[in-house]
Amino acid sequence: MFAAHRAAAHGAPRMRNRFYGEFDLERRSGASDAGDYRSPFQTDRDRVLHTPTFRRLQNKTQVFWSGEYDFYRTRLTHSLEVAQIGKSICHWLKAIPDGPLEDDFFIDPDLVEAVCLSHDLGHPPFGHAGERTLNHLMRGHGGFEGNAQTLRLLTERIFSAKRSGMDPSRAFLDGVLKYKSLWSELKSATGTEPEHHFIYDDQEAHLDWTMGGHDFPLELPPGPARDKFKSLECQLMDWADDTAYSLNDLSDSVRAGFLHVEKIEAWAEKIGHPTGEGTPLGDLMRAIRLRKTDPFVGKRIGRYIRSTRLESDVNFLSAATHRYRYRLAIDPDVKAECAVFKQLAFECVFLAPQLKQLEHKGSHMLRRMWETLGERYIAGRPIDGQYFQLLPHDAAAEITAESTESGRARLVCDFLAGMTDGYASRTYNRLFSPDFGSIGDLIG
Repeated sequence: MFAAHRAAAHGAPRMRNRFYGEFDLERRSGASDAGDYRSPFQTDRDRVLHTPTFRRLQNKTQVFWSGEYDFYRTRLTHSLEVAQIGKSICHWLKAIPDGPLEDDFFIDPDLVEAVCLSHDLGHPPFGHAGERTLNHLMRGHGGFEGNAQTLRLLTERIFSAKRSGMDPSRAFLDGVLKYKSLWSELKSATGTEPEHHFIYDDQEAHLDWTMGGHDFPLELPPGPARDKFKSLECQLMDWADDTAYSLNDLSDSVRAGFLHVEKIEAWAEKIGHPTGEGTPLGDLMRAIRLRKTDPFVGKRIGRYIRSTRLESDVNFLSAATHRYRYRLAIDPDVKAECAVFKQLAFECVFLAPQLKQLEHKGSHMLRRMWETLGERYIAGRPIDGQYFQLLPHDAAAEITAESTESGRARLVCDFLAGMTDGYASRTYNRLFSPDFGSIGDLIG
């Protein structure tokens, strides 16, 4: 147990945390963390932080295309903010008087930080439009889903030269695992390829290990019912993500000029939301008029953090781990306010023609690159009678060595999903734009 590890500072003994047991700390490979000055969850966090995959988030779209202005949030800054909110929720839950948590029985902030930092690792370039495009292109090969791709990265792709992943602990992997239904299960249930909220079929063994070999009960069939069955740390990450999404993205929208008082008033009248003093929209409009949007957001984040508490739960895993013995409860009024802000952001900002035009362009670039790379590496056919080397040597060699078409398609998809917005744009231009290309471009 990580209680046995020694703290980095002064070699002092680490206080035992009874919230986690060996079931939670076990690594996918069975390797031991004994002898490391860090806790297993600190190791998980550090392994994520020191990967190119994490650094690439700095050039992946959150709402507005990364690089367009220097104040826009990217996937990286969003992940950092989610991690800060997640850790603050941990500290708040421990500080609640008469709560179940104590000095030696608490939700580990390092674990929650690792989960929050990792929650968007699998997202492709060009935001959710890129995710939908890759899922459409992979419909004959098991689909594409951002959370499933995160699971693939952590267990198979990043940190290890042997492509065996970062060897995550069970609690960490379960914290990232938002969805627990296989692509084929959802397809069988609905008769069509699922649009989202699935993991890949070949990840069933990872799911089974994460659940400790326990089968899902009949009351948790594949789909929405099973998706609600999340570990406590995953629930914390979800609420921290919702908090950041509903508030910080609004702040960017105001700064960018996409959201202003008149637009909010018109939307509220159309939808039927009140805008008077003391209402969420009324408070937001007042903050915009006073040019105090950031202080408004900061106070609201604090309110959302303090809206949480823990409730006991009984389910098929609650006897195995405290991570399922408790669930996160959120004040209904705050949850409703969050939903209003998310709806406002979606309908007044994300659906704006300017952003949709950019999404269309990003989808077009991914589709064109998929068609060309698919012809060359998935089908293995020459292009214009020539076998052009279009991918880096190591990526091309791995794809060529794969014996199945679906396996080759998944690796091409990995390459595209791992691109930043800028790298995808430059690669597209090198492939298809006659006026683009120089020696300097070749290293970008």
